[in-house]
Amino acid sequence: MPAFLGPVQIINVGGGVVQFGDTVNVAPKSAGKTVSGQGALNTGGFIITNNGLSANNLLDTNLIDQPLVGNS
Repeated sequence: MPAFLGPVQIINVGGGVVQFGDTVNVAPKSAGKTVSGQGALNTGGFIITNNGLSANNLLDTNLIDQPLVGNS
């Protein structure tokens, strides 16, 4: 069912979807990969992380991780 909207001002949209009215398919297109060491992505108010040797495997043998073409 269509809706009547008044004035709308959108300042910033970062990685999200803004939808007004009827929609058949909503499919945002984005993909990302993060490589980090031990305890690098911990979040909280008080964190104590004791790590020994930390190494990351940066060799990525996959040609396509998340295909976006035709993925709707």
